[in-house]
Amino acid sequence: MRAVVQRVSRAEVRVGGQIVGRIGRGFLVFVGVAPGDDRDDAAYIADKVAGLRVFEDRAGKMNLSLGDVGGAVLVVSQFTLLADCRKGRRPSFTGAAPPDRAEALYEEVVRLIAARGVPVETGRFRAEMEVELVNDGPVTLLLDSGRLF
Repeated sequence: MRAVVQRVSRAEVRVGGQIVGRIGRGFLVFVGVAPGDDRDDAAYIADKVAGLRVFEDRAGKMNLSLGDVGGAVLVVSQFTLLADCRKGRRPSFTGAAPPDRAEALYEEVVRLIAARGVPVETGRFRAEMEVELVNDGPVTLLLDSGRLF
């Protein structure tokens, strides 16, 4: 499972022109599920997201977590994180899990983040979405449950 975590001052996602998820300060998290992923992968991503200390303390050091700053998370599914672009010009998406499996694990990530006391908003799985954000920093982090990076 892969995730792109962006520290934001605000973010929202729209489907068909309607806002379906919106947060202030916190993280916008794009999640992609691979075929072999399971609940352990979802737990790894949720733990990392909920515990990342990338908000500045009074000394200006990245030392505070979402809970410390009262932040929230906007989670958006994004199968393209598993795209293989090594050959040719057209990405292959065979590295992404089938939609039914991916949706269940995406929802598990959302559930597990919320269970850690973090307010969570979401996009809509398999929908064409417009995502708007203000990246704070900018801070963008890559997570991989297989610890490839």
